[in-house]
Amino acid sequence: MVRALLLMLAMGGLLVLGAGGWWLQRPLTLTEPVVDLSIEAGSTPREVARAWVTAGVQSPEWLLYQWFRASGQSRKIRAGSYELAQGATPRDLLQMMVRGDERLAVVKLIEGWTFKRFRAELASAEGLKQTTTQLSSEAIMAQLGAPGVSAEGRFFPDTYSYAKGSTDLAVMRRAMQAMTKQLDAVWAQRSPSSVIMRSEDALILASIVEKETGRESDRAMIAGVFNNRLRIGMPLQTDPTVIYGLGDQFDGNLRKVHLQTDTPFNTYTRGGLPPTPIAMPGKAALLAAVNPADTRAVYFVARGDGSSAFSTTLAEHNRAVNQFQRQSRKSP
Repeated sequence: MVRALLLMLAMGGLLVLGAGGWWLQRPLTLTEPVVDLSIEAGSTPREVARAWVTAGVQSPEWLLYQWFRASGQSRKIRAGSYELAQGATPRDLLQMMVRGDERLAVVKLIEGWTFKRFRAELASAEGLKQTTTQLSSEAIMAQLGAPGVSAEGRFFPDTYSYAKGSTDLAVMRRAMQAMTKQLDAVWAQRSPSSVIMRSEDALILASIVEKETGRESDRAMIAGVFNNRLRIGMPLQTDPTVIYGLGDQFDGNLRKVHLQTDTPFNTYTRGGLPPTPIAMPGKAALLAAVNPADTRAVYFVARGDGSSAFSTTLAEHNRAVNQFQRQSRKSP
């Protein structure tokens, strides 16, 4: 009698194990094609199981919890933002959390953007927690450990990935650290012919080069022109700095009165570099700023096709201006 009972219990246990093994290999049923869940640090295995069921995993909470415990890996579940797709099994679900395979979003920062444009991009980024909306740029820089430093130009344009629930300040910190690293690297490659004596000024000049042209072949030449002007004490006379100084007053049409209106960024009315960068320069512009072309040119004008014509004398420059402005007026 006892032997028969033990045999029945053993057979029942095998059936339970078999059923459990079958369940572990079966795709979980989801209420949506993809179920998202953010697991907070310190969540217990039971809380994690409950959260997945609430989010849309159609499985008994107790069953998920028991699986987490029976696996021996429940303590290895990592906090983070996860994405579970159709076809995933209970094994897949647990391994995803143990490995920390978070669902990452990305935000792309473009060369030539201002800090204002950078903040707008972060504000609309998917799943990014907004913590700086009510902060001034000065307050943001203080939180980033750089009080008193202008935010403009301090963030490296690149593509940054992040887990849902990350903060905008965390992305800013990474972008600022990336710019510091890039600036240090290019400063170490500075040419002896450069008149720039501080890495901070290299950053300012790079931002101007970035805004003056998108053509890589012209960057070093434009930096060379500005290098020559700074050497002889000639005003930089670059339109992007004037536009930056106008701020929200600029309506897209730069007029003569704007060139004559003095601001700290008007390089027609003030000599030398502006007080801060005017945009986020990329690596190519940074390199051009510290390695200007060896040229005698002190003038350049846009050809209208994205490239520039360079001149060494005012007479040559005036001829180039007349030529390319005339072509521009004839263009439909």
